[in-house]
Amino acid sequence: MQVQFQSTLADRVELTGRGLHSGTPARIALVPAAPNTGIVFKLHGKKISVGPEAVRNTDFATVIGDTNGSKCSTVEHLMAALSGLGIDNAVIEVEGDEIPAFDGSSAQFVDAIDAVGTEQQDAPRRYIKVLKPIRVDSGNCSAELLPYDAGFRVEVEIDFDHAAIGRQRFAGMVTPDVFRDDLARARTFGFMRDVAKLWGAGLALGASLDNTICLADDRVVNPDGLRYADEFVRHKALDAVGDLAMAGLPLLGRYRSLCGGHKLNAAVVAALMADRSAWTIVEAEPTRKPRRGHAEIGAQVAPAYRADLS
Repeated sequence: MQVQFQSTLADRVELTGRGLHSGTPARIALVPAAPNTGIVFKLHGKKISVGPEAVRNTDFATVIGDTNGSKCSTVEHLMAALSGLGIDNAVIEVEGDEIPAFDGSSAQFVDAIDAVGTEQQDAPRRYIKVLKPIRVDSGNCSAELLPYDAGFRVEVEIDFDHAAIGRQRFAGMVTPDVFRDDLARARTFGFMRDVAKLWGAGLALGASLDNTICLADDRVVNPDGLRYADEFVRHKALDAVGDLAMAGLPLLGRYRSLCGGHKLNAAVVAALMADRSAWTIVEAEPTRKPRRGHAEIGAQVAPAYRADLS
């Protein structure tokens, strides 16, 4: 059972902060868009439509760009919020080269979207339906997409040799309520031992205890502690929601990840798209009129066509 209609923002909303890696001021505006627009980033006069081909780098964040050199870094937390709340169509106007970090989670993006509300549109929602298992392995790490008609489900497991983390697992359907309650507030994390290396590479220049869970050798440094006992794996699940949203349409599938991250998340999307027998596009079959600010549940989905997402 799936959402019947496409959705956009009910109004424009602007946010200002600083980039996590660049440390420089960052301003964005989330703007409503027409049906079938998808998520489009607008920066330096260029438009970059969200899709697997837009991903340019996944070393320490998800960076999107075009063939002309325009790029925008650290899009995953914003993409997670848009995907988690079911926003299909929006234009993201960006001033700078990085999305604001805020507190290192998706919470501020969720709050901004909830403040203006959403508007359902008079167009059936389209999905990428996973038809067969797709798996990517890298050493002891793995990621796979499996058929799952009930919606989009994530199952993420991590295993860190650190007293504050250890082995953690999160599993659940990704719905707006689940995203708000269980994932949106989970913050990014990093280790003090890596700081000098990151700074030397020009990364994490905007990181602080205000936007990152900082880990010493045996403890969490942040004086306020954790928001969830298993905040680390919840943030990895949040990242996965954002990275898999780079497929360009919402997924009907089940995602399983073991010790994964941005690279594996992007790799499994690329592997899915590369196998034309592994996916198709389906459209919801609406049974009622769309309503402003209300998420309709209960549509069936029917095959529409298999095509590139360009």
